[in-house]
Amino acid sequence: MTALGPVELEILRTQLKSVAEEMGEVLIRGAYSPNVTRRRDCSTAIFDAEGDLVAQAEHIPVHLGAMPDAVDAVLERDPDPGDVWLLNDPFRGGTHLPDVTLVAPIAPGAAASDGTVADGEIVCYAVSRAHHADVGGMAAGSMPAGARDVFQEGVRIPPVRLVAGGRHRAEIESLVLANVRNPAERRVDLRAQRAATERGEARIGDLLADHGGRLLDAFAAVQDYSRERVEAEVAAIPDGTYRATDVLEGDGVTDDDIPITVEITVEGTSVTVDFAGTADQVAGNVNAPLSVAKSAVYFVLRCVTDPEIPPNAGCYDPISVEAPEGSLLNPDPPAAVVGGNVETSQRVVDVCFAALAEAAPDRVPAQGQGTMNNLVIGSPEFAYYETIGGGAGANPGSDGLSGAQVGMTNTQNTPIEALEAAFPLRVEQYALRDGTGGAGVHRGGDGLVREIRLLADATVSLLTERRRYAPRGVAGGSDGTVGRNLIDGEVVAAKLTRECDAGTTVTVETPGGGGHGSQTDE
Repeated sequence: MTALGPVELEILRTQLKSVAEEMGEVLIRGAYSPNVTRRRDCSTAIFDAEGDLVAQAEHIPVHLGAMPDAVDAVLERDPDPGDVWLLNDPFRGGTHLPDVTLVAPIAPGAAASDGTVADGEIVCYAVSRAHHADVGGMAAGSMPAGARDVFQEGVRIPPVRLVAGGRHRAEIESLVLANVRNPAERRVDLRAQRAATERGEARIGDLLADHGGRLLDAFAAVQDYSRERVEAEVAAIPDGTYRATDVLEGDGVTDDDIPITVEITVEGTSVTVDFAGTADQVAGNVNAPLSVAKSAVYFVLRCVTDPEIPPNAGCYDPISVEAPEGSLLNPDPPAAVVGGNVETSQRVVDVCFAALAEAAPDRVPAQGQGTMNNLVIGSPEFAYYETIGGGAGANPGSDGLSGAQVGMTNTQNTPIEALEAAFPLRVEQYALRDGTGGAGVHRGGDGLVREIRLLADATVSLLTERRRYAPRGVAGGSDGTVGRNLIDGEVVAAKLTRECDAGTTVTVETPGGGGHGSQTDE
């Protein structure tokens, strides 16, 4: 590998990042579902030939941190140039079934201006992941609260060639679309994902034509740069072992608390995160594949080190994540997992921040809403899915944001006009829940209230948390306010699936974030 100077390295790094970002724009603009075009529930990235992350667009943390396992699953199948691989299996590189991933080998070959790349050599992979609003299963929207195994959650796709040697395999697409509701919408979103990977291939070819083999040198150099910076940040955290425990509020089958326990050991420039003591896998759908647990840990460590460090595989090399097999965070198939990606990941973030509060108190915020407030309304004719923002926790230097996406999600909301134009739904109320953030020197952010009236019969599914235990304040700050779910004004469970008639109102009141600092200390 040829050494790169700092200026050249920065130019190549930003060009690679721009490729991932352009892929994301192609996906968002080319998709059809409001879930992708409006909420932007999708992510794109570039991986090197060994399957290590090189560059990503700043999209969804739970997607991006778990993507390497999807690429590894494809590499195990010996991909060829001209392939595009499709997968969503949570036990073979996926997260939960609605997150559909495409992995495309890039082999521009002769495009390298200096001849350093052999014709047909795979130099990297373009990857796109999008949350599809329905992938089959027992309830419209594919996020049923009562699912007891992955088979009830939708169609399960191991790594399979959607495109083989440049030939689109229409029979594979037909098989998938035959098992989902609204296949026309799914078809367009899949094609938008393919267009995103094609754009990645074209742009990498352009960069190879400009820079030749030095682009490949940059793949390793940017990872080395990020690794060194993360190691320096970790070295500044006091060595020691830090522990914390938190709970999930039931699994959709029972309301029993489900403990998540973590032990974080900082030693020199490395961090070991061990979830021994966490509950065994449960009957309901809040089990989370290990890839999801790892993505939550990576998010926390980036927050307590330096979020400005370029995100790539180098950031994660100093971090080791362990969870017992058969546990909530490393379940055996066919465990139900759809809520693990969206809700359990949030609690992993909370418990890891709590463990590191002693080690890095100036970097750890009060707890945010700790849930994605998943709302799904659907029928055979439509599927509306939304994660609803809430209060962010205050931090040592500022108040928490109100009505924000917190933790492992980074989506936008569906604008009321777009929602009502696309679905037989009417938004009756959408506002901040004033005063729901915890008090403190710095206040927690306020939650939201979103009330929707059904204009057609539909199935309603809710997967939510922080309805029983409030987001905690820190350093003397007050707790935030818990959330509530209501159907026709009656408070209902945090996790449920129910058939509802036209005219029914569904109201989600999201939690406020915790406050930071005691006002009596001022």
